[in-house]
Amino acid sequence: MLDLVLRRLPRLDDPRLLVGYDTSDDAGVYQLSDDLALVETVDFFTPIVDDPRAFGQIAAANSLSDIYAMGGRPAVALAIIGFPAQGDPELMEQILRGGIEKMQEAGCVIAGGHSIRDEELKFGYAVTGLVHPRRFWRNAGARVGDALLLTKPLGTGVIATALKSGKAAPESVDGAVRSMARLNRDAAEALREVEVGQNNSPVHAVTDVTGFGLLGHAREMAIAGEGSFEIEFRAAEYLPGAVQAAQKGFLAGGLIANREFLEGCVEFADPVPEEYRRLLFDPQTSGGLLVAIAESSLSAAMRALEGRGIRAQRVGQVVGGRSPLVRVR
Repeated sequence: MLDLVLRRLPRLDDPRLLVGYDTSDDAGVYQLSDDLALVETVDFFTPIVDDPRAFGQIAAANSLSDIYAMGGRPAVALAIIGFPAQGDPELMEQILRGGIEKMQEAGCVIAGGHSIRDEELKFGYAVTGLVHPRRFWRNAGARVGDALLLTKPLGTGVIATALKSGKAAPESVDGAVRSMARLNRDAAEALREVEVGQNNSPVHAVTDVTGFGLLGHAREMAIAGEGSFEIEFRAAEYLPGAVQAAQKGFLAGGLIANREFLEGCVEFADPVPEEYRRLLFDPQTSGGLLVAIAESSLSAAMRALEGRGIRAQRVGQVVGGRSPLVRVR
């Protein structure tokens, strides 16, 4: 629906806007000078875990993720909160406290924010980051022959849905919270390390995997690049309990919407089990980075990521042809 509406609205062009919404990128990039540009993003959502402090941490990590996906450094943030008029102030304090903790970890200053009365609690941030105007990443640029890396496991959506039904095992929830609260900073820094000393960056395209699921974000990258994406479902890592939650049908509304939207864009090999198809459509919160990187730099990238404690997985490759945009085998 949003794509349809945006196509009908007037465009406000500015040569200093280096990245807008044309390719559904993770954030906007606006050039200030020859060596400095701003990275701008905003995100907020309703609680997906019971612990308010953990919710604040996850919301902050999720908002910061778009800055890291563009190769930027977070600098300043504004909090956004919708809170019930008769809500418990202690609850709000714990949410904000969790967000502050994660922003401090990122070295990002909170300059203020905005609150409204809302019967459905919502929380997030608008974040401004800094990047060199010729050294940012985009979701566009994947090349045939590139390897595809994923830096976090999948399954936050089905686990959160199971939690809402009171059916999620504690170890599944703990694993999902740890994953969602982890910043993508280390992954971004590892990729920057691989770029050092190279005239042309081997990192050709980057996005973070969030609401559209792995396949939805892979589709966006494929549209904005060359060739098509081939995903190996067994190569991806899945959170503890995620496969079981998918088997039992704990499917978020976003998963069903993603599947309907991507019909015709994604092709599955017959042996791919249904539960894994669901997980590849599963909307993620504060998911990992999906990276298209030159095959020749794959080993260096894996070493750099491992050195920062990140168990990245090679989940596929960019191949020739444009139809379907994404194949799963």
